[in-house]
Amino acid sequence: MSTTKQHEEDLQRLSQLRPIDDDFMRCLFKDNIPLAELVLRIITDRKDLVITDCETQRDMKRLAGARSICLDAYGTDSDGKKYDLEIQKAGDGADPHRARYHSSVLDVENLHSGQEFKELPDTYTIFITERDFYGMGEPVYPIERMNLATGKLFADGEYILYVNGKYRGDSELGKLMHDFNCMSADDMEFELMAERTRYLKEDPKGVSMMCKIMEDMRNESLKEGIKEGIKEGAISTAKRMITVGKYALEEIVNISGLTVDEVQKLQADKNA
Repeated sequence: MSTTKQHEEDLQRLSQLRPIDDDFMRCLFKDNIPLAELVLRIITDRKDLVITDCETQRDMKRLAGARSICLDAYGTDSDGKKYDLEIQKAGDGADPHRARYHSSVLDVENLHSGQEFKELPDTYTIFITERDFYGMGEPVYPIERMNLATGKLFADGEYILYVNGKYRGDSELGKLMHDFNCMSADDMEFELMAERTRYLKEDPKGVSMMCKIMEDMRNESLKEGIKEGIKEGAISTAKRMITVGKYALEEIVNISGLTVDEVQKLQADKNA
């Protein structure tokens, strides 16, 4: 595809993007503490919340070998509380186990060697879901641990919030979810959201930023596709060698490029 044709397609796609779309949200909160503060104040219902720092696409991987995650928006408030704001459009992306993992990664990331456990900051893992994940029509579903024996909250400072992206109403949250689903800045209720959206869709610098993001995401998808293709080829090679039955484990590993564990699993699956 020609560069001009690709650029035209990017501009067309940009016009259709909403704040609830991942690649648009990536730029929405970038270097924009006031907007992040507005959104978090409304979702947490804490009008005095003051955000001191906000990063987008923050990579989190403290433990070697652990699965890494990239946070959509990661913020800190004036009390040291930490916020992970995630857009989840696919239903499986909001699985409770994912919320649990995100929350645990925030914990590991924010307690350093030598610190007391009581120094662990309060954390808020917030999933804004395009659909009503729990299907009960509530604007927000707050998740906290509870002591089942006493019926009281565990009060460990971990908070998980599921925000219903389909919720509409006269409240600030209803208006915010309306804005998250708008393509046009002119249709938005909150000026901070409209101003940023207008910049990203209409200002030449903002449009250039968004086109670069879309190009990066295409390249990332292409690389992932190539990796998957290479992996599938390696698995196919290993399966054929296992079927022949005359190759030692070490030979299969060396030729296919798979790990010992992966080859052993393929062998076990064949013998099952």
